[in-house]
Amino acid sequence: MNWISNYVRPKINSLFSRREVPENLWTKCPECGTMLFHRELAANLNVCTSCDHHMAISPRDRFSALFDGGIFTEVKVPEPVTDPLHFRDQKKYPERLKAAQKATGEKEAMLVAEGEIAKTAIVAVAQDFSFMAGSMGMYVGNAILAAAERAVKMKRPLVLFSAAGGARMQEGILSLMQMPRTTVAVQMLKEANLPYIVVLTHPTTGGVTASYAMLGDVQIAEPNALICFAGPRVIEQTIREKLPEGFQRAEYLLDHGMLDRVTHRKALREELVTILRMLTNQPPAIKGELTAQPAEA
Repeated sequence: MNWISNYVRPKINSLFSRREVPENLWTKCPECGTMLFHRELAANLNVCTSCDHHMAISPRDRFSALFDGGIFTEVKVPEPVTDPLHFRDQKKYPERLKAAQKATGEKEAMLVAEGEIAKTAIVAVAQDFSFMAGSMGMYVGNAILAAAERAVKMKRPLVLFSAAGGARMQEGILSLMQMPRTTVAVQMLKEANLPYIVVLTHPTTGGVTASYAMLGDVQIAEPNALICFAGPRVIEQTIREKLPEGFQRAEYLLDHGMLDRVTHRKALREELVTILRMLTNQPPAIKGELTAQPAEA
C-alpha cells in the first residue's frame, strides 16, 4: 500500500496534472478592474484598452516606442558615492538599492539615451517610478547633467519624462542639492538655445516638481497624471477643506495654465516630433517615403 501511495499515485497525478499558468500573463487595470492580457497591454503602450487609464511604463519600453525602430544608445552617467550618509531605517540603504536593482533590472531610477525620432536626433531622459519611487538622488542629478552636457555637445534637443515621488530621503541634504544642480543643467540648454521639453507622467511630485520637471520650454502631461509638490491629502489635512474634483491632475493644471498640453501616450510621439521640428526650424516630418521607381528601358 505504501508503494502505491508513495510512488504510483504521485506519478499518475504528475502525468495528468494541469500545466501551471505564469502569474504575469494578466494585469488588472487599477482604474476599471478589467483583466488585460500582457501582449495586448504592451502593444497598447501600457494603456488600458477599456478605460484608457495610463499605467506605468518602464524607461526602456518607453524609449523602444519613442525612437525610430526602437533603436537608441545609452549615455553613460558618472557613478556617485553609493551610501554617503550610511543611512539605515528598517534596512540599510545599499540593501534597498540592491532590491530595487533586482526587481527592475536597472542600475538606478533614471535612464539616459540618444537616438532619432522621425529622423530628428535627440537626447532623452526617463525616470523609473518602480525604482524606489523614481526618487531623486545623486545619480538622478548626475544623469540630468550628463544628458544636458551631451545635448549641448551634440547640439540636440533634450526630452525628459518625469515620474517621481520626490527627493530620496536616504541621501538627505545631498538629494535636495540635486534641485539647484539640475536647474543649472537646464540653464545650460537655454544658453545653448536648445529646446528642453518635459513630459510629466503619473506621478510627478515633491522636489522633482519644484525643480527640473517644471522648467521645460514646453510642458506636456499624460492624461490624469498627478502633478504636485505636496499631495492633495496633505493639503486637505492642512487647510481642513475639501479640494475640488480632479485637483492637481493634469487636466486641472492645463485649465489653470500650468501645462501646455495633455496628450495621450499613443499620440505623444507624433506630437513630440511636431514640436521638436518646429523649435529647431525644421520642415514638418515626412509621414512616408516614396521608393525610387526603376528606369524604363
